[in-house]
Amino acid sequence: MPKKPAQKANNSRRPNPANNARRNDIPRPMTRQKQETVAAISYEEGITVHELAEKLKRQSSDIIKLLFMLGKVVTINSNLDDETVQLIGMEYGTEVTKVVPVDEDSLEEDVIDDEVLVERAPIVTIMGHVDHGKTTLLDTIRKTKVVEGEFGGITQHIGAYQVNVAGRKVSFLDTPGHEAFTSMRARGAKVTDIAIIVVAADDGVMPQTKEAVDHAKAAGVPIIVAVNKIDKPGVNFDRLYNGMADLGLTPEEWGGETIFCKVSAKTGEGIQNLLETILVVADVNDLKANPNRTASGTVIEAKLDKGRGPVATVLVQNGTLHTGDILVAGACFGKIRRMVDDKGREIKEAAPSTPVEIIGLSDVPVAGDIFKVFESERRAREVADHRAQTKIENERRSSAAVSLEDLSKRIEEGTILEVQAIVKADVQGSAEAVRQALERMEVGNVKVNVIRSTVGGISESDVMLASASKALIIGFNVRPDALIRKKAEEEGVEIRLYNIIYKVVEDIEAAMKGMLAPVYKEEILGQAVVRQTFKVSKIGTIAGCMVNDGKLVRNAKCRIIRDGKVVYTSFISSLKRFQNDAKEVASGYECGLTVEGFNDIKDGDLVEAYDDQVLVEV
Repeated sequence: MPKKPAQKANNSRRPNPANNARRNDIPRPMTRQKQETVAAISYEEGITVHELAEKLKRQSSDIIKLLFMLGKVVTINSNLDDETVQLIGMEYGTEVTKVVPVDEDSLEEDVIDDEVLVERAPIVTIMGHVDHGKTTLLDTIRKTKVVEGEFGGITQHIGAYQVNVAGRKVSFLDTPGHEAFTSMRARGAKVTDIAIIVVAADDGVMPQTKEAVDHAKAAGVPIIVAVNKIDKPGVNFDRLYNGMADLGLTPEEWGGETIFCKVSAKTGEGIQNLLETILVVADVNDLKANPNRTASGTVIEAKLDKGRGPVATVLVQNGTLHTGDILVAGACFGKIRRMVDDKGREIKEAAPSTPVEIIGLSDVPVAGDIFKVFESERRAREVADHRAQTKIENERRSSAAVSLEDLSKRIEEGTILEVQAIVKADVQGSAEAVRQALERMEVGNVKVNVIRSTVGGISESDVMLASASKALIIGFNVRPDALIRKKAEEEGVEIRLYNIIYKVVEDIEAAMKGMLAPVYKEEILGQAVVRQTFKVSKIGTIAGCMVNDGKLVRNAKCRIIRDGKVVYTSFISSLKRFQNDAKEVASGYECGLTVEGFNDIKDGDLVEAYDDQVLVEV
């Protein structure tokens, strides 16, 4: 069949006046220079080329070309400084204004209406010298056994508790009394309404007693002196009163204005009188807050929990905190998923003066940070991101300045020996306290430089940083696992582990004096992970374990490690392979064991066997 001529194709090539008219209506790219000029725009710190182009209603390529002609090479994601933004604005005839974000977290209500204020619970801080009975006093008030859980009977963290006194609530902050925790104690004084200075009747005024008084005076809060241990024989009250009067706290018995309460935390004598005195002082100061506004307060303590993530203990100072609230604490933000009171009970809201533990923050805040609730998660994220960026920039500037100052000091003073250290602790307060204690030390021309101080278990990144900077790793209430320990041995990094603060200071000071390690060293025999537990009457809990490093030895000392933290220290009372008793079990084999005095062992726990009496050559 013959093909038809392709008329349609030929017709399509013929000029069509209508099509030409439509083409003429389409704007050409060359008309870009006729774009309208934006009269004025505003921008924030760190604006990019793309963001500025959108505000100016221009193409990003136009700005890139303009800056290239001026000798500046940028990309679409490059951040522009203020001078460059102003220059671009002048080129396009646009007035540009820089906007500094307002930190809403620091804003308070301008107008306080007395009608919306209601009475709130007093916040009481217990301070004083180490071992003068602060925690035991609070323990008596709460009728619990807090002090038994502290290493060496010394409080290592800030505790926040709320008790009922004559039908009214009183919030207590228990701050550590050791001098290394000066900053933690200072934070307690800043958020408190009443300060109780505990002084042992048989010991009198001590160095940390003076520091506690100074913190309370600096905070401008009423002071009550609790004279503890009055049950001990041979107590000289006149000597104690005279020492306190020298600090500016003259007792009422001597015509002064300071209330002195004689108590015995051990027997409970005088406790009721102390509590009634607290309520009287609170009434005199007329403590009030607005429970109906958005909540704000202070972070008392913070830590990173392996199972729950960032956990913060906060003290609500104004407003009411609810589960589901969006808050910013320092450079962290988040939505409260769970809120627990001091007795471990889950609650839905917390009124003013209530201490609570919250879960849901994006990161671990710094103890002492102010927190505030926001209505919008977007605004909370903006404030937190802005603070984080500001913090990073400040650290960069400060680190650069310190480096230059160190260089000039080295030139002026000659060679200065430095002990580089990395501090890892279970909670933020301990990490900060250990860091400050070390940085204050100076023996001759030898100083300690803490290059990292963070919360959590010892990680591989810590070991690599220590290797690169020739640093010592100090672990406080944390333990490394077998892999981290092997990595440290390969890199030649020394890890020192402690659970009492003054032992850290003593050991480091001894090392600084002679620059030598101690002659006694703890040897880790082996580690095993608990796979399954069995409860047997008359025996207790049997842990079925797999030895993953070294060996376990019967009757060897051991510690139970949970989430990188030591929860119990004892010895292996029995060790079995199947049904047979075993003297030791090597790596790669399963075994069953019991730990003397400990039946709360759980799946996933680490059992670490060790010998702490090994003499080594140094």
